[in-house]
Amino acid sequence: MKNQLVCGIDIGSSKIATIVALYDPQTDDQPKVIGFSSHPSLGIKKGLVVDIDKATEAIEKSVDKAEKMAGYKIEKAFVSVGGPHIASLNSHGLVAITNPNQEIFENDVSRVIEAARAISLSSTREIIEVVPCDFIVDGQGGIKNPVGMAGVRLEVDTHIITASQTNLKNIDRCLSDLGISNQGYIFSGLASAEAVLTETEKELGVLLMDIGGGKIDLCFYSEGSLVYSASIPVGGRHLTNDIAVGLRVSLDSAEKIKIYLSKNLNRSFGKKKTEVDLKDLKLPEDLSEVSTKTLINEIITPRL
Repeated sequence: MKNQLVCGIDIGSSKIATIVALYDPQTDDQPKVIGFSSHPSLGIKKGLVVDIDKATEAIEKSVDKAEKMAGYKIEKAFVSVGGPHIASLNSHGLVAITNPNQEIFENDVSRVIEAARAISLSSTREIIEVVPCDFIVDGQGGIKNPVGMAGVRLEVDTHIITASQTNLKNIDRCLSDLGISNQGYIFSGLASAEAVLTETEKELGVLLMDIGGGKIDLCFYSEGSLVYSASIPVGGRHLTNDIAVGLRVSLDSAEKIKIYLSKNLNRSFGKKKTEVDLKDLKLPEDLSEVSTKTLINEIITPRL
């Protein structure tokens, strides 16, 4: 079978990331990455499109870099989204098994998940993900894969993630202008969870926090299943703003201070220093040092 081109575009508040991979479902366990890129975001605030023209320009530059590296033209892609427009709820579905042998097949699983999707939803919302948590066969719960089992009644508990239809249409508009077909949306927090969490962590219970520039995506797993997801409009850029206001410096200088702290925590605080040395940054405000108490206890900690 011919290799399939798989592309993903992550539209964030601070950057637009694009990845291109080749995948043969018959021979490959994992897609082989052949190109990727990142470009600063424009027209995106807290995960929401606020300027279509600027957002389209940023996406185009990110996609163009990835295409040049991969040597392929991107015509369709999956898109990850996040931000305060994301909401989640849990739903339950139930169907009867119609097979005379009372054996559960793939189409029965599809039917029960479709039944769980049948929820009352505002016309401004759109379902982007339905994650099965547990299947129940004739009252027996805790089943992860019911295919092949015998039963007359199949139920499922699902976690449903919804997004603002308006924002999704704006993103579709950006992609359409670039000649890219949208293959589907995925919540960026769920994408991060699938990338970094192990099955053991999910089984024991874990909260994943994907801290971005303008938002934090959350995914909470319990007993191996996703039970809660959300996105809050607070991110690393808020820390930068706080430092800029608290120290009376520019946003660029505040960003440099924040990054410097993250790379020099041990050197700055390991010896209980009362001052943070900023001479190496050569800031235009001529700020050479700052009180640790002021920077950490009075500016950064309250925000966190």
